[in-house]
Amino acid sequence: MTDQTIIAAIQKWLTSFVIAYNICPFANREQQNNSIRYQVCDAVDLEHALEKLIVECATLDSHLESATSLIIYSKGFADFDDYLDLVAIAEQLLSDRGYDGVYQLASFHPHYCFEGSDDQDPANYTNRSPYPMLHIIRESSLTAALASYPDPDKIPERNIQLTRQLGLKKLISLLEESKKQRCEP
Repeated sequence: MTDQTIIAAIQKWLTSFVIAYNICPFANREQQNNSIRYQVCDAVDLEHALEKLIVECATLDSHLESATSLIIYSKGFADFDDYLDLVAIAEQLLSDRGYDGVYQLASFHPHYCFEGSDDQDPANYTNRSPYPMLHIIRESSLTAALASYPDPDKIPERNIQLTRQLGLKKLISLLEESKKQRCEP
């Protein structure tokens, strides 16, 4: 599978779910502005996965036209608990490297499950994606976007309600359609 095929699966998920259902009200603007970086990382160990994260932060530091970056782990971190370890260490690493207030991470995984949530709760699909990913968000961009958005605190509540209304069958179908992109040339 090529990097481009993997990126195409993520772009399909982004378009057909995140943007189509307004899960992230800011994603469409960034996609239209071509300011989302897509980086495929084939690391299967923490050291290399974290190295990619720091390299990508440095790239964002020098490319202000990029608002955000998605690091897509194409081979590693399929196990959700291993992925959560990656997220925790990645957040600490960003802090240790002085990126507090500069970047924040959002996390996406094919088996994402919010703490205390049932695995079958449709609300988990707000963070389920075709591949494990770390989403690096430029905090200044996020702050500006949130300032111009009415009731940003209601976004998570709205998404929970929406995903539960869509139902598990529909959400599984949407994710599977994105995954099919992975197999198409």
